[in-house]
Amino acid sequence: MAAHDINLPYVPTWCTGCGDYGILNALKKAMGILNLDLEQTVLATGVGCSSKISQYVNTYRIETLHGRSLPVATGIKLANHNLTVIAEGGDGDGMGLGMGHFVHTARRNLDITYFIHNNQIYGLTKGQASPTSDLGVVTKFTPAPLGNVEQPINIVKMALNVGATFVARAFVSNSTQLANLMAEAIRHPGFSVIDILQPCVSFNHINTYQWYQQRIKPIEEMEGYNPDQLESALSLATLWGEQIPVGLFYRKIKPTFNGSLPQLTQAPLATQDIQHIDISKVMKTLC
Repeated sequence: MAAHDINLPYVPTWCTGCGDYGILNALKKAMGILNLDLEQTVLATGVGCSSKISQYVNTYRIETLHGRSLPVATGIKLANHNLTVIAEGGDGDGMGLGMGHFVHTARRNLDITYFIHNNQIYGLTKGQASPTSDLGVVTKFTPAPLGNVEQPINIVKMALNVGATFVARAFVSNSTQLANLMAEAIRHPGFSVIDILQPCVSFNHINTYQWYQQRIKPIEEMEGYNPDQLESALSLATLWGEQIPVGLFYRKIKPTFNGSLPQLTQAPLATQDIQHIDISKVMKTLC
């Protein structure tokens, strides 16, 4: 895959300084590292600033409904399990309306990669608190003096608890680490999740580039680090505040949902001959 093949002529409409630019560049690097066949790769996104990334990558792509990138990605993978399927969306898209789909995709361990653009705010709708916003954050819908009173969702901890078999966190400013983690996640056979910390320069003036840079720490340098042990990963996932670990938390090879289906052993569903399949008996049971 030549570098220019992945580019499209469209100019991104994100705000100047938005972390989504860094995620887009890292995604392109990761796809180049893996030399992905662009005609055998599908990018499914939800709705939001993050989901516009599908407009800027020259592969098969679909912008779905809010919170629905994972069920669409699931359908794509089951229809043709030979495809490389990547889902992307924001913290609001995935941890709000899409939370149920996140849980079930993880527990099934579908061979799908999910990149979550986590800016801890609803950006496209102009700055409301999101499911990952910190306690006390003042926004248009969580005014002073209390600010946000809802406990934030820890994406890494949630992913580990519901069964994801590859879980990582990255900071968008470290493009090399992010691209490498993305490549590892795409290569992993199972449900892969990366919590990507990215500032929203327009509506989140707390979790800024400087704020993260003062707190992030390579997880490899932390006591008790062992990406083969779920208990170790869960312990380090609880850290948030003075120290925020970034890197690979957990990786485990387990049977995938799509790999466990006998209907897919011979060929992808999309290429199978269905002309002689009679479903009339099944339909009668539903009447």
